[in-house]
Amino acid sequence: MDLNDKTQENLEYMIEQIKLKLRMASAAAMQASAFSKEQYDDIRDLYEMVMSKNTMSISEVEAIASELGRLRGN
Repeated sequence: MDLNDKTQENLEYMIEQIKLKLRMASAAAMQASAFSKEQYDDIRDLYEMVMSKNTMSISEVEAIASELGRLRGN
Protein backbone atom coordinates (compact mmCIF):
# COMPACT_ATOMS: atom_id res chain seq x y z
CA MET A 1 0.00 0.00 0.00
CA ASP A 2 1.42 3.36 -1.03
CA LEU A 3 0.35 5.91 1.55
CA ASN A 4 1.69 8.69 -0.65
CA ASP A 5 -1.51 8.31 -2.70
CA LYS A 6 -4.19 10.46 -1.09
CA THR A 7 -7.07 8.04 -1.55
CA GLN A 8 -10.10 7.39 0.61
CA GLU A 9 -8.96 3.76 0.87
CA ASN A 10 -5.58 4.80 2.32
CA LEU A 11 -7.27 7.24 4.68
CA GLU A 12 -9.59 4.52 5.95
CA TYR A 13 -6.66 2.11 6.33
CA MET A 14 -4.73 4.59 8.48
CA ILE A 15 -7.75 5.33 10.70
CA GLU A 16 -8.35 1.60 11.22
CA GLN A 17 -4.68 1.01 12.08
CA ILE A 18 -4.69 3.90 14.56
CA LYS A 19 -7.81 2.48 16.22
CA LEU A 20 -6.23 -0.97 16.46
CA LYS A 21 -2.98 0.35 17.87
CA LEU A 22 -4.75 2.47 20.46
CA ARG A 23 -7.26 -0.27 21.31
CA MET A 24 -9.84 2.45 21.43
CA ALA A 25 -12.92 1.59 23.45
CA SER A 26 -14.92 4.01 21.31
CA ALA A 27 -13.52 2.65 18.04
CA ALA A 28 -16.99 1.83 16.73
CA ALA A 29 -17.90 5.51 16.99
CA MET A 30 -14.81 6.50 15.00
CA GLN A 31 -15.86 5.45 11.50
CA ALA A 32 -13.13 5.91 8.92
CA SER A 33 -15.71 7.04 6.39
CA ALA A 34 -16.35 10.12 8.57
CA PHE A 35 -12.99 11.56 7.50
CA SER A 36 -12.41 13.32 4.21
CA LYS A 37 -9.38 13.38 1.95
CA GLU A 38 -8.88 17.04 2.86
CA GLN A 39 -7.57 15.82 6.22
CA TYR A 40 -5.26 13.24 4.64
CA ASP A 41 -1.97 14.92 5.57
CA ASP A 42 -3.06 15.44 9.18
CA ILE A 43 -4.25 11.84 9.45
CA ARG A 44 -1.02 10.56 7.94
CA ASP A 45 1.07 12.57 10.42
CA LEU A 46 -1.01 11.15 13.27
CA TYR A 47 -0.78 7.64 11.81
CA GLU A 48 3.01 7.78 11.49
CA MET A 49 3.40 9.08 15.04
CA VAL A 50 1.11 6.38 16.48
CA MET A 51 2.79 3.59 14.53
CA SER A 52 6.26 4.71 15.66
CA LYS A 53 5.46 4.25 19.36
CA ASN A 54 5.71 0.94 21.18
CA THR A 55 3.67 2.16 24.13
CA MET A 56 1.57 5.20 24.90
CA SER A 57 0.39 6.79 28.10
CA ILE A 58 -3.29 7.23 28.80
CA SER A 59 -2.92 10.97 28.26
CA GLU A 60 -1.32 10.37 24.85
CA VAL A 61 -4.17 8.05 23.82
CA GLU A 62 -6.70 10.64 25.00
CA ALA A 63 -4.91 13.39 23.06
CA ILE A 64 -4.88 11.28 19.89
CA ALA A 65 -8.56 10.39 20.28
CA SER A 66 -9.31 14.08 20.80
CA GLU A 67 -7.38 15.01 17.66
CA LEU A 68 -9.24 12.37 15.65
CA GLY A 69 -12.50 13.79 16.97
CA ARG A 70 -11.43 17.29 15.94
CA LEU A 71 -10.48 16.11 12.46
CA ARG A 72 -13.73 14.21 12.09
CA GLY A 73 -15.69 17.32 13.03
CA ASN A 74 -14.11 19.44 10.26
